[in-house]
Amino acid sequence: MAFVSIRYIVDDVAKALDFYTRHLGFTLEQDAIPAFASATRGELRLLLSGPLSSGGRTLPDGRQPVAGGWNRLLLIVPDIKAEVDRLKAAGVTFRNEILPGVGGAQIVLDDPAGNPVELFQPKE
Repeated sequence: MAFVSIRYIVDDVAKALDFYTRHLGFTLEQDAIPAFASATRGELRLLLSGPLSSGGRTLPDGRQPVAGGWNRLLLIVPDIKAEVDRLKAAGVTFRNEILPGVGGAQIVLDDPAGNPVELFQPKE
């Protein structure tokens, strides 16, 4: 398999799938809503696991997988300002403003379940 896979725990698989396919350029790979869905973007495969999926089940020690946190997938974009403007117009929530850094600029947005996604524009 040529994909790098990331699993995100979400509370609403349909809502998360719609978000990633509508706003961030992912393509549906597998639809097992309401439990699970997967979507791809290039060589990235995103596994969206809801409470009914095996990835969302309570662990033997009682811990429950939950959405959110700070670990995140990073999507390279050619024009970060244009992407931010487009996504803000669509009602997407951001955690911060565009931050310049030594390697480029970044900003973190939330998917519908509160999982972070970083948009990154490398320096030329």
